[in-house]
Amino acid sequence: QVQLVEVGGGLVQAGASLRLSCAASERTFSIYHMAWFRQAPGKEREFVARISWTAYSARYADSVKGRFTISSDNAKNTVSLQMNSLKPEDTAVYYCAAGPRLSTVVADYPYWGQGTQVTVSS
Repeated sequence: QVQLVEVGGGLVQAGASLRLSCAASERTFSIYHMAWFRQAPGKEREFVARISWTAYSARYADSVKGRFTISSDNAKNTVSLQMNSLKPEDTAVYYCAAGPRLSTVVADYPYWGQGTQVTVSS
């Protein structure tokens, strides 16, 4: 059973930075690709960033490209999302996900964390 736990959300002003971390069950990173998604109130869950289990391939949504960086530490079984230059439109619940397919699609990730709230004030 894959378990994912996110930490690091909070309330910040526009332009600030936050770092989210996701701790995974042992061996998750040697099997599954990891991703971050987010869901704003009244909107569908959307792709933010994903990284291959080898950590050699990363991809970002156009809305966060150049501001967010996804990274993984296989030795510590953690994946992180460094978020810089935050904007009010980044406000959402952020979810860590794990799955066997290197994908940007919600349905391709069977394992999810509980989510962490990120609120960016203007």
